[in-house]
Amino acid sequence: MLALSCSAALAQRAPTGQPQLDLPRTTLTAGMHRIEVQLASTPVQRQIGLMHRQSMPAHEGMLFTFDEPGVQCFWMKNTLIPLTAAFVADDGTIVNLADMKPLDESSHCSARPVRYVLEMNQGWFAQRHLKAGHRLGGGPFSKPAAR
Repeated sequence: MLALSCSAALAQRAPTGQPQLDLPRTTLTAGMHRIEVQLASTPVQRQIGLMHRQSMPAHEGMLFTFDEPGVQCFWMKNTLIPLTAAFVADDGTIVNLADMKPLDESSHCSARPVRYVLEMNQGWFAQRHLKAGHRLGGGPFSKPAAR
């Protein structure tokens, strides 16, 4: 029943083969760099993610948010552009990065439980010398983590 409900919600939310472009937005920072992100915070929004996009501006990305920390795994089904996923701790620290190929259904997972995953165009983090251990600011990372 749950799978049927999710499928029905997906069909209503974004037509097959169409990117979701109307999600809420926020601004993150990575050092001196600003990132405009769409927020994917519901199961349907996270499932669709960046599927069916032909391109994405260099300073934009998508931040996936989860209610509880967990080992988050991502794949690239129906995703047409190469991406890098940054798995991010509650305080904004990048735990690990994973380069992902278009249309590849291999899983790319966080090295430890996280509540956030930031997807950017592949190469964005490398070009800015941002690696595991660097800290993001803004958005959910500008508040103290709940204990």
